[in-house]
Formats: sequence, structure tokens, C-alpha cells
Amino acid sequence: MKTLNRFLITLLATVLLASCAVPKNIAYFQNRLVDQPEQIDKHGGIVIQPKDMLSIVVSSKNPELVVMFNLPVVSYQAGSEVTSNGGYQRLMGYVVDNEGYIDFPVLGRLKVSGLTRWELAETIKNKLISDGYLTDCVVTVEFMNFKVSVIGEVNSPGTYTIEGDKVTVLQAISLARDLTIFGQRENVTVIRESDGQRTMYQINLCDVSMFNSPAYYLQQNDIVYVEPSEIKARQSTTDDKGLRMTSIFVSSGSLLISLATLIINLIN
Repeated sequence: MKTLNRFLITLLATVLLASCAVPKNIAYFQNRLVDQPEQIDKHGGIVIQPKDMLSIVVSSKNPELVVMFNLPVVSYQAGSEVTSNGGYQRLMGYVVDNEGYIDFPVLGRLKVSGLTRWELAETIKNKLISDGYLTDCVVTVEFMNFKVSVIGEVNSPGTYTIEGDKVTVLQAISLARDLTIFGQRENVTVIRESDGQRTMYQINLCDVSMFNSPAYYLQQNDIVYVEPSEIKARQSTTDDKGLRMTSIFVSSGSLLISLATLIINLIN
């Protein structure tokens, strides 16, 4: 009798532990080294590509001299746009054409693709000074359409506008309110289109090697895709998935109750 009781208790414990088991690939950075500083590669900034929209502002001690080099501010009102000081204002931008050029006031057609925003700002500044238009100036270049998309098994999938030009895959996932419990942490894909080519990078969020991935720092228009787990994929294959899962849970619960009742009766 004692042997039977021990067997039944062991069986019940095994079932309970199996039902409460946590998948091993849930925690991020599982092989992290604590209190050991690591060298971080400097992020050189994203480069300008065709179809990008750029904000370029020229400033000087004499505001009258820079008017010709700056685009007007546009005000949007009820679906229309007028150049004024009221309503919702937005600075007009330069759209990079398919050959990587923009038309800049006075200076004409400039090659900008392949440059970072700092390199472009320095190029325009030097040209304005060397051509004698300005003796002192400050040029500021910003991206106006830097967006990334996060799709798949995240809590808030969507397209997010990024301020500045530095965002990591972790920051993009945090904007999407993290992965769901069904998202595969070890199988996150970054889809990138650049120079007429599409490249897919796989990132394992459970491994610190992700920091060395060329896709850890995202570029404009990158897509982050989180693949669903096999459990979620199986649940989505048929319309009766809810009934089948409910049946499994009910059956498991009934089995546990029956085992517990049997054990109590045998002990008593």
C-alpha cells in the first residue's frame, strides 16, 4: 500500500510540474555576463537613401542672408495647406530622388545618398562658405520619415516614427509593448531593403550575440517580424482550435482531480 501511495504521489507531482513548466526560451540575454563591461561599437548613423525625406535648415548670425536657403514652413488646416504662421505647422522637406540627389536652393543638384546627416550638413556648410554665400553658418539635417514596422507576435504591432536616427531592435520591440508569450524570442527577423536589395537578418533575443548583429541598429523602413511559436501556429490552423484547447484543459483538470481524490481515499 505504501509503495502504491508513493507511486501515485510521484505521478501527481510529475503531472503538476509538467503542466506548470516554463519554456526555456522566454528570458532575454540568458548567457549574459554580469558586472563585466563590454566594448560597444560606435553607431556611425544611418545613411541617406533614395525616397528619404530630409529637413535641412541653414542658420546664421544674419537671418536675412539664409532666407533663400531655407524652405518655407507649411501650415495645415482642415485638409488644406497654406504658408502661414497659424494652424499645425510643419517644415517642408527635400525628397531624395531615385538617383540619390536633391535640388537645394542656389547650390542646385546635390548628391546626398550614401552620406550620414552629419556628413551632408558639413558638405552644405563648406560649399556655402567656399562659394562666398555665407561667412558663418550652421547647417542642421534631420530625417523626416524615419519609420520602422514591428509585426507578428507583439502586443501592439504597427509602424512607428523614430525621432533622430538611432534605434535598436530592442527599442522597436519596446515600442510595440514587447513580445507576446507566443513570440519566438530566438527567431526574430529584421527585413531590410537597401540599394535595390532585400536582406533578412535573424536575431536571437535569448543570446547576447544579438548585440553584434548588423541589424541590431535599425535603419529607415526596416521591418521587425516576430515569428509565432509552434503552439500558436497549431492553434491558428483550424477553426475549432478553441474547442480543442478547452477540451485539453478540461481533461487535464479532470485527471488531476481524479488522481488527487484517489490518493486521499487511499491514504484515509
